[in-house]
Amino acid sequence: MAEYESLRLENIRRNKELLKELEIDKPILQPPPSTTQGNGTKKPAAKRRKVESVPTRTSSRISASQRPSYAEEPDIPKQRPTKATAARKSESPTVSAADLPSPKSEEDILSGWTWKPSAPPPTRGEDGIINFADYPDFTPNKTPEEIIREGCFGGTYFRPLFSKKLNFTVANDYQELPEDWLANLDVGIFLTSATYQPSINKYGVACGQSIEEWEASGWINHDYDVRGWFQWYIRFYLGRRCDDDERQVGRWKKCCGGRGRWRRALLKKYVGMGVREVFDDGEEEGKEVSPVIHQTCHHWAYEVRQPDLDAFWENPA
Repeated sequence: MAEYESLRLENIRRNKELLKELEIDKPILQPPPSTTQGNGTKKPAAKRRKVESVPTRTSSRISASQRPSYAEEPDIPKQRPTKATAARKSESPTVSAADLPSPKSEEDILSGWTWKPSAPPPTRGEDGIINFADYPDFTPNKTPEEIIREGCFGGTYFRPLFSKKLNFTVANDYQELPEDWLANLDVGIFLTSATYQPSINKYGVACGQSIEEWEASGWINHDYDVRGWFQWYIRFYLGRRCDDDERQVGRWKKCCGGRGRWRRALLKKYVGMGVREVFDDGEEEGKEVSPVIHQTCHHWAYEVRQPDLDAFWENPA
């Protein structure tokens, strides 16, 4: 027994020295939590609290600053690349700078904007709606000339425009407008003003974004109309047809067509304020019922008419 006891004590001594060398001989201050309950059964695992990385609420100040403007919205949302598209990109051959087409000159770009009318003039019904034989679902009720003469875009729509996309300034393109549209019209005030003047607009307010902002957002098709939708509408009204027509008509329908968001928003304002009659000139009530939405719709060739308002009162859904 004495020999066994001496061996046991020697083992204990060596083990202590080993623990000291490994620095794990410090006492444990708190025992680990028990995984069993008093009756011997295993405790259920504690649920971890999910931490949200983004706040789900915003203050009223922040919410107000994030309200949508009266600008256009992109037509096609960006899509995430799929595995197939990623594989195609990886397999694509490397293209050298010499293989790329040379950039178009200013002269080439300008020559591409020339056009001749290929469609008959539109007709106008007694209800004021403008009808295009080849696009029956495009039904504005304001002509481009009316929009210009009544006041639009703060008088700046045809001002000299520097395009970052094209890297040159476009100017004097208002001269393609028919002469009778410009008769007795102060071009410097109504078309080419360098400064946006809300007082020029029919409803006396500013709305929308600049053409530069439209260009930056990708809403301009530079192959056809460097100034955007209204320039397209002018040329479409005068008989030009191009590959961009379907897209532009679709954008009008989203804004001011039968179910267009701005048309419905404006009619809802009328109903919400209890207004049942539209003035003949379409102007006075616009100063009382959301002049900003009125001006926005005016830019998109639409004004509220009594039949539209009556129909919305009957079925505001």
